[in-house]
Amino acid sequence: MVKENANDIITRMDAKKILIIDDDTFLLGIYSVKFQKSGFEVKVAAAGSEAFAILKGGYAPDIILLDLVMPILDGFAVYENIKKENLAPLAVTIMLTNQGLSSDIQRAKELGIQGYIIKATTIPAEVVSEALDIFAKNTK
Repeated sequence: MVKENANDIITRMDAKKILIIDDDTFLLGIYSVKFQKSGFEVKVAAAGSEAFAILKGGYAPDIILLDLVMPILDGFAVYENIKKENLAPLAVTIMLTNQGLSSDIQRAKELGIQGYIIKATTIPAEVVSEALDIFAKNTK
């Protein structure tokens, strides 16, 4: 069996939109470039409030990459608000965080978050591949 690479998967996708939510603007820039080079239309938000404004403005991402540790609203609260307000009903949500505690991973699963990637052990190019793999598994 031949494993598809990220570019094969992205070529098959009808929509190529991602919203990356992280309070670290340096990382937002890195991930934004990596996803753009893989064919995505990218929007970024440095806080939950920015993400809500983007989504309420009509942006419909296929994937939401969401940091867990952020000021004011953490990633769980941002996700819960997105769900409560039905702002991205078709998006596959993936936590992209340095928090690797099993309790955090379990809570993410319980909330319905479809994927969990730990930043410290995953280089940006791998984040793109893993996000695409998670997306593919959750949209069959």
